[in-house]
This record gives sequence, structure tokens and C-alpha cells, in this order.
Amino acid sequence: MKVLTVAKMALRFRDPGILCSGSSRLWEQGMLYIVYLDEFGHIGPYLSHDHPKHKTHPAFGLAGIVLPYYEVRNFTTFFFQLKNNLLAMDLKKAGIHPAKWEKKGANLYRTGNVKKYRELRQATFRLISKIDEIGGYVIYVGSEKPRTEKIDSKELYHRTLRELIKRIDDQCKPSNDRFMVILDEQEENVMRGEIVERTGIEMFGSKNRRQLIEPPMQAESNLYQTLQCADWFCGLLGRMAHLEFEPEHKKEFEWYNTYFKARMKSICKRSGLQRNGHKPASAKSLERLVKSVNSRR
Repeated sequence: MKVLTVAKMALRFRDPGILCSGSSRLWEQGMLYIVYLDEFGHIGPYLSHDHPKHKTHPAFGLAGIVLPYYEVRNFTTFFFQLKNNLLAMDLKKAGIHPAKWEKKGANLYRTGNVKKYRELRQATFRLISKIDEIGGYVIYVGSEKPRTEKIDSKELYHRTLRELIKRIDDQCKPSNDRFMVILDEQEENVMRGEIVERTGIEMFGSKNRRQLIEPPMQAESNLYQTLQCADWFCGLLGRMAHLEFEPEHKKEFEWYNTYFKARMKSICKRSGLQRNGHKPASAKSLERLVKSVNSRR
């Protein structure tokens, strides 16, 4: 019987995942997935939609795309070409090489853009179909923030990341798949060390996230088409979360349900939003309540 080297065995499989221990023992693993993540919503305090200061977004979450490793290069090219065709005028005005230029999802998925430009909706449908076609998926985890100015932003970020990693790990276990995570670089890189440290504890501590092969790495989104794509989905999911938690104030985002809800549901795995279970009062209603109480004294 001929003995195949690891390299030759890998060439015989489209999604090999062959692991070698020592020099003679070989066995198959599942797929290796690359996960690209960004933020949606807002990490800071939120009190109400009409609060003078804390009114940005009622939720915070992480979301992105999960791709088989052997499809990453192909998908990068697909997204690069789609972005350049869709946003040719913006790119021309920017005067920057397309490989270093990005359009933020929060700016792209504005109500006016989505309703006016059929091309944007069609491009989004193509992205969703492409991810499904190559065996990838979208994942997101988010939560409604408590209505207080005292928000521990770092803890909120880490808690969300831990939950998302847990869900991907659970998704990978049945097929013995592996995954690695690439995050959009944090502002001034202030949390890089903490992210690596805490995720390392998740990997090797009592949580034992065995399917994660390395702590998350950070990269600049303007240089990575895959991270830009993740950011586009975050822009879309940010609207969805806003509509979910404040439907009475964000009816303008109903276009998400009309155009994207069913399609997104088809490619999202182990995703969801956590509600705090309360209906927040607006700043004006709180003010009226205080005046009412004071008048009775």
C-alpha cells in the first residue's frame, strides 16, 4: 500500500482538513472556517430615541460571515468586483485605489438608499446567495442595552464576543469543524490584549472551546474585503435590531422585513437578539412623569 503524504492527501479532497500527529498518524477532521466579524448597534449608553445625548442605538452586537477556508480567495474577488460595480461613482470621487477603499454598512443601508436604489437591493441578494452557494453562513449575536448611563462597554463587548464564539463552537462540534476569527480592528487597539487574553481563557479554561484554533486576530477593514462585507451585514442588521427593539419609533426600517428578512433567515445560523424585557420610556414621557409627581406634592 502506498503511503500518502499530508500534502498529497490534501489535494485529493476539496475540503480536507487533514491533521498530522507525529510522522505516521493521519486522520480526517472537518472543515476549517474563517470568521470575519464587526460590530452593529452602538457600544455606549442608550436612554431613549429622543434623549439629548444618549440616543444612538438601543442594542449592541457582533455579526459577520463564516466562510470555508478554500472559498475565501474566490469570495474576496466576488465582493471586490460587486463593490466596485455597485459604488463606481463613489469610488471615482474618493480617488483611492479600490483595494484600500471601503463604504461603511451604516452609510450604505440608509432608508433612502435602500428604497431608491434597486441595484443595492439586488447586490445584497447576490451576496446572500453567494455565501449560501459556497457553503458559508452569516451569524450575529446582539442584546438590548439597559437604559442607564452606566454601561461597562468593555464587558459588554467581551460578553457578546464570548457568546458568539460559543455559538460558532457549538455549530462546529457535530462535524468536528474548526474555525478562526478575524475582527475589525478596535479603535486605537485598546482592547486587543484583553480580547486575546479572555479568548485564550475561553479556549483553554473550563469553557474549553476546542473548535477555535487561535484567539481572534484584528485587521484593518479598509484592507480586507471580507471584513468590509461583514461590516455591510452589520449595517443591515443594525437596522433590523433597531426596528426590533423600538418598532414604534423606527417604522422607517420596515424595509428590512420587506426586502431582506426572509433571505437573511435562510443563511443565518445560531443567531439572535436578546431582549431586556422592558419597554423604555422616552425622555419626554419621563419628564412628564416627573412633573406629574412633583405637582402632587
